Amino acid sequence: MNYLVLILILFDVLLNVAGQLSLKFGMSKIGNFALSAGNILPVFLKAAFNPFVILGLFCYGMGFLVWLIVLAKAEVSYAYPMISLGYVLTAFLAWHLFGENVTPIRLAGIFVTCLGVFIIARS
Repeated sequence: MNYLVLILILFDVLLNVAGQLSLKFGMSKIGNFALSAGNILPVFLKAAFNPFVILGLFCYGMGFLVWLIVLAKAEVSYAYPMISLGYVLTAFLAWHLFGENVTPIRLAGIFVTCLGVFIIARS
């Protein structure tokens, strides 16, 4: 496996994690709202103009472009499981940045994910 492809996969993971965290932060700035049919459009409009939501969408868009290059150069059965590293980074950063509860069961799942990625990377 070409190291540049592996670097691109990891870059894609980082872009997706940054996108997810930016979206979460942006939506948290919108504040608490009632989930109702009447609120959906106003919330979407607030989100559409929130700079953190826009940044998150930009990260996802860039990640998509990077992923296209990865798919052209790597086997999808190798590359796609590597995306699960994003679950690990997202959980850790959500705990660190947002104070989210990362339980022992979640930590066990993260460990299993890491083990699976390690096994795939060695293949």
